Amino acid sequence: MAQAERPGGAEATHIRAGTVAELAEKGMAVVGGRRGPILVVHHEGAFHALDNRCPHLGFPLHRGSVEDGILTCHWHHARFDLGSGGTFDLWADDVPVCAVEVRGDEVWVAAECGHPFAASYWRTRLQDGMAHNLGLVIGKAVLALLDRGVPAGELVAEALLFGARNRDGWGAGMTILTALANVLPHLDEEDRYLALIQGIRRIADDADGAPPRRERRGLGDGAVDAGALRRWLRHWTLVRHRNGGERTLLTAIAAGPGPGALCDLLLTAATDRCYAGGGHTVDFINKACECLDAIGWERAAAVLPTLVADLVSARGEEESNSWRHPVDLVPLLEGSFAGLAERWRRGRAAGAGWSGHAALTQRLLADDPRAIVAALDAAIADGASGDDLGRALAYAAALRIARFGTANEHADWETAHHVFTYCNAVHQGLKRIDGADRDGLSEALRGVYHGAMAIYLERFLNVPPARPPDAAAGEGEALPRAADDLCAALLDTLDRHRQVDGGARIVARYLALGHDPARLIAALGHALLREDAGFHCFQMYEAGVRQFHEWNGAPEGHDILIAMTRYLAAHAPTERARFQTADIARRLHRRTDLHAGEDAAP
Repeated sequence: MAQAERPGGAEATHIRAGTVAELAEKGMAVVGGRRGPILVVHHEGAFHALDNRCPHLGFPLHRGSVEDGILTCHWHHARFDLGSGGTFDLWADDVPVCAVEVRGDEVWVAAECGHPFAASYWRTRLQDGMAHNLGLVIGKAVLALLDRGVPAGELVAEALLFGARNRDGWGAGMTILTALANVLPHLDEEDRYLALIQGIRRIADDADGAPPRRERRGLGDGAVDAGALRRWLRHWTLVRHRNGGERTLLTAIAAGPGPGALCDLLLTAATDRCYAGGGHTVDFINKACECLDAIGWERAAAVLPTLVADLVSARGEEESNSWRHPVDLVPLLEGSFAGLAERWRRGRAAGAGWSGHAALTQRLLADDPRAIVAALDAAIADGASGDDLGRALAYAAALRIARFGTANEHADWETAHHVFTYCNAVHQGLKRIDGADRDGLSEALRGVYHGAMAIYLERFLNVPPARPPDAAAGEGEALPRAADDLCAALLDTLDRHRQVDGGARIVARYLALGHDPARLIAALGHALLREDAGFHCFQMYEAGVRQFHEWNGAPEGHDILIAMTRYLAAHAPTERARFQTADIARRLHRRTDLHAGEDAAP
């Protein structure tokens, strides 16, 4: 029987594993350690002690075999150096080892296995996990670092900078992790880990097998006029010259303008094309700015140039048939843009206090593009700011999703989604620019008009419109009343296919009963994070949460949450393989037996 050594009555520091003769005869023995079973191995005249759980899936290693100093787990055939615990198979991770002492004819082992210099070890493992796209290693490293007090923001920054270095251009993973970093405060504590591992894994997915970024430099030390840099970046964007665009942008960054000015520079170039890249180009710019909000604008030179490849290659909708026929939207917009500066000047003279958000939203949902453009022109002349216009625009786009008819093809959800996330990005970008210069006209305001035309072109997705859930009329009376019960019902509903309307009814009832929206948002976050969600679902959740808060508890915010729920319900459930990997990492971290049975413990 193993004995514990407790000097001075303290907690056991070492455990007697047996005599030298006993262990030499057995070859292997398992003893109870402080945090789980410890495997003691006699091999080639030496004693070794390791955690008995395979770091991959927790299978008991004493059921494996040893040959030539290599311990092999028979479950997935991961192989480990018996002396150090280091793995020969990176997907398996290293086995923690224990110190061994031979005292006379007895063998004693440390009561707890562990890696030396644990925090630095796990930082290295996080880098390894990202470099080799190892989900389980990433999950365990994130948990270990959080346990050691490393702030979630540091892990986000480390992963985002890894993504910027190791992929030649902005990737979906950068957007996903930035979006999830934005919503971390709105998630339950347990789900924040899921958000981190989901986002960091998407960064690793993007970098896996991709060429790394090759750095460019700015144009030199000489001062360059900001106006010239703006003209140059727009020119290089239109002629699709990446190197010229990157060097110009790096020169602008080195000049030290604020975040609002850099955002304005990029959005102005992006909106020289209509709805560029199907909306993604503007969304990526917004997310890159939010990425820098999270990790620090002093890193702008590492992040913003990753946008340029997409910026110069994106196709504008002025090249598409739908924007040219049966109504040619491009000259309609160009005619409005010719008077934009004068309308903006008149609006600034009118002063602050414009409050026509709801009315403008309804006009943006019209089926006449000329009337839509006229409504925007009038709002600007009446004093609407970029923030005001963006909020009304994003709400109109959300209503397209709230009213999306399920008779449409499933792929049509993505059309509605693209418009909403584009409009959210325009809104957030204009808020950033407004904050930098309240009175100056930004040509990025053209993005509002582009978003409005995209909303117009998707009007047939609301023919016929989905009937909104009406809690006031008694819909959902059969549902629970308590907030927690409604959240549980929502998660159960989203566990089944084709529950778009069912999920919306639960959300409408929850909000009509006056429950705290924060609890509902957290539940929707869990519904997202348990799935093998696509890029768009992460975008939808983050934009929905942000736009909900823009309305400060007004009914418009409720419509946005219903729209978000309908979209998420249309894309659930999935296989949840990523959730399973995250759960395995969490159970291993907590020392939970994944393979319970008499062989798993001493």
